[in-house]
Amino acid sequence: MTGRCSTSQSLRLTVPTLTVAGEHFEAEVCVWGLGYVGLPTAAVLATRGRKVAGVDTSASVVDTINAGDVHIVEPELDALVRAAVAAGTLKAGTRPTRAKTHLICVPTPFVGEHQPDLSYVEAATRAMCEVVQHGDLVVLESTSPPGTTRDLVAKVLEEAGFVAGRDVFVAHAPERVLPGAVIREVVENARVVGGVTEACTERCADFYESFVKGEVHQTRAEVAELVKLSENAYRDVNIAYANELANVCTELGLDVWDVIRLANEHPRVNVLRPGPGVGGHCIAVDPWFIVAASPEQTPLIQAARKLNDARPERVVAEVMSRAERFRNPRVACLGLTYKPDIDDMRESPALDVANRLAALDSIELEIVEPHLTTCPIEGRELVDAEEALRRADIVVVLVAHRRFSRLPRDLFTRPSVIDTVGLLAH
Repeated sequence: MTGRCSTSQSLRLTVPTLTVAGEHFEAEVCVWGLGYVGLPTAAVLATRGRKVAGVDTSASVVDTINAGDVHIVEPELDALVRAAVAAGTLKAGTRPTRAKTHLICVPTPFVGEHQPDLSYVEAATRAMCEVVQHGDLVVLESTSPPGTTRDLVAKVLEEAGFVAGRDVFVAHAPERVLPGAVIREVVENARVVGGVTEACTERCADFYESFVKGEVHQTRAEVAELVKLSENAYRDVNIAYANELANVCTELGLDVWDVIRLANEHPRVNVLRPGPGVGGHCIAVDPWFIVAASPEQTPLIQAARKLNDARPERVVAEVMSRAERFRNPRVACLGLTYKPDIDDMRESPALDVANRLAALDSIELEIVEPHLTTCPIEGRELVDAEEALRRADIVVVLVAHRRFSRLPRDLFTRPSVIDTVGLLAH
């Protein structure tokens, strides 16, 4: 259940309480899924005095956390986990455990033709049925299509004899965090909570108001689900406009960064920044959940998704166009992650571009990614940025890492530069 890339499909276990190294642990909160959202949430709660149990299907993740370490890169997270484990308020296990509050933070990717895969949510809920008790709060934080909380989570619990609003409280409270700032945003951001019943909404709001500084907005479950999807689809559509503008500027031989900078001088205009595509665990995935719910009413959202998904191919085409000027072109790709200054490569368009270029025999490719220790592209190794720039005929800037912005500018003057993220724009 770790992150969107988890491959575990089942969690059917029967131990009702958590035992770590022979020690019995009575949890107040159980977090199901210890990935990019679940672990920071668990750590924040645990360092605020709650006794938190984390459940994950990966034994290596569980062992890492119980040793006071972390398996993901997130500022401040390692210190929080270390402190919580040392204080005895955070423990992880692979088996379900009883708690008064259960937070489901498992993956919700898509499968096939962009259909939502809710198997992780269902597996976690069914496993929870082994330990849930009357009066417990069950909150789905995983981003989900409208109706998931009511028609899947509440229904599975009802099949086990727990009716939402009567026996247990069931609600949706979508996460609203930015990788790189998760610890701060878990606490400071406003939250939207929506229950299956009014009583469920109120119980859920009480829980989040106990540690969230931002305003907690109450609504129904389906509204809360669509709110999260609409936020990410809004950004996706606006990024698609910026990427389309970049395509136009390439065709016309204009500098898109100059166009955007000057257009944004207008007091009511704010064009976003284009890039090599759209990646990450939210923006590249969530709009498809709206499409799945209402395919005939979402032509704009679908068009934006297709345009953004096509950007890596356009970047590769531009590289190959410039490569025709060289006899044995050497191409350096700067960055593989989906956004600056993190190690997260989920749905990364930069990685897509690099993989496409790596498959070509007509170029020599070098990969630079300072936030990774090994190259995820088979048969390739990571190289130093300055060395790559000195050797390259063509440089493709795919991620605006701060480390890249600190490189001497004269290293970018000799090679042909394709700056997809505006690293060099001023």
